[in-house]
Amino acid sequence: MWTSWQQRVRFYLEDIETPIGRSFNLVITALVLLSSAIFIAETYPIPPELRARLGTIDLAILWLFVVEYLLRLWSAEHKLRYCLSLYGLIDLLALLPLLLGAADIRFIRVFRWFRILRLIRFVGGNTIFGYVSREDSAILTRILFTIFVIIFVYSGLIYQVEHPKNPAAFGTFLDAVYFSVATMTTVGFGDVTPISQAGRLLTVLMILTGIALIPWQLGDLIKRLVKTANQVEIPCPICKLSTHDSDAHFCKNCGNPLEPVACPIDPVKSGKA
Repeated sequence: MWTSWQQRVRFYLEDIETPIGRSFNLVITALVLLSSAIFIAETYPIPPELRARLGTIDLAILWLFVVEYLLRLWSAEHKLRYCLSLYGLIDLLALLPLLLGAADIRFIRVFRWFRILRLIRFVGGNTIFGYVSREDSAILTRILFTIFVIIFVYSGLIYQVEHPKNPAAFGTFLDAVYFSVATMTTVGFGDVTPISQAGRLLTVLMILTGIALIPWQLGDLIKRLVKTANQVEIPCPICKLSTHDSDAHFCKNCGNPLEPVACPIDPVKSGKA
């Protein structure tokens, strides 16, 4: 009986097809978003009453995440493998410091947003860059989302490290975001600088990330947009591949002949005007 319940819980924790599984994953995603918003709001001067209410809400969210983590651990087929998995480590790192009263790094929960990419049914269509297929839109979203998460997490880290020692320069989360963007893009205005050793180490890591990862992700994005500019929607009747190059006569997946796209006749060029 326990095994049956474990299988059922494990299914709904990972499922995105049934209404229950989809709703559960969307609720978790919304809680991660709310927790991140509370973290940002608490870096600003807000009334004590509002700060206390936000703290109560965030504490409730924390315990919901604790229950979810325990459910995932209990229902996991290979518990050690789950504990050592990327998402398992992220969940644990986001929970333990708060439970132990150590540093507040709940902002790393934003990594869990990568799970929502499975929930989104990307819709293809015409854009200013040309036709974008569902497959391409998924890749584009992943690239943009990766850039956002990297900046968000680095901003949270640098704020936690620098704010206690340098509140004038890193007074709010937005100050940390400004510094992270300027650093990772290697612009380096120099108007905001870290003073702690940990802050300087994070700055070095930001620069290395900016040099190595950001151009690669943006290059991928540009290549994907250029690639989709010459594609049109010509569905293959055999394998159902929806997009092909505008001058394609055969399906690039199965080789089946494609029906040509009907082009509207210009009455001026045809001499019928």
